[in-house]
Amino acid sequence: MEPRSIAVRTLDPGLRIDRRAITRALRLLDGKPSGKATAREPALDNPGELSVVFLTAGALARLHAGFLADPTETDVITFPGDPALGSAGEICVSAQAAARFAKKTGRDFSEELTLYLVHGWLHLAGYDDRKPRKKQAMRRAEARVMRLLKASGAIPTFKRRY
Repeated sequence: MEPRSIAVRTLDPGLRIDRRAITRALRLLDGKPSGKATAREPALDNPGELSVVFLTAGALARLHAGFLADPTETDVITFPGDPALGSAGEICVSAQAAARFAKKTGRDFSEELTLYLVHGWLHLAGYDDRKPRKKQAMRRAEARVMRLLKASGAIPTFKRRY
């Protein structure tokens, strides 16, 4: 099977990204040996194009308000795709939220922002974090995927000017 098309762009003027590294990380997530989701191995079964957009905190808050009727800032929003239209979905991420949280907790900014990408990808793969039990499953999957990316040397490096 040919790898999916992945479109990566940033509309955050303070963020510098490495599209190839981001694409490599997402393709690693797509490359599950079994080709299907299991409790230990999530999969994004829709073969369409995956879109990733890095937005400012304000722009993501406007999306949050417009599509989810919640005007507060957030870190990640996903929009499911439509296989008939060749879309696997879109992951919208706030690098500013990642920078603030990384600074507050002493975490590495690139790892925090990668975690947000992973979180969005898992939503598109069918994970939900609105109920406590499902949130626990999401957190376990995030941890497994982050370990996989770290072990593979596939955490993208992000540069920021804020």
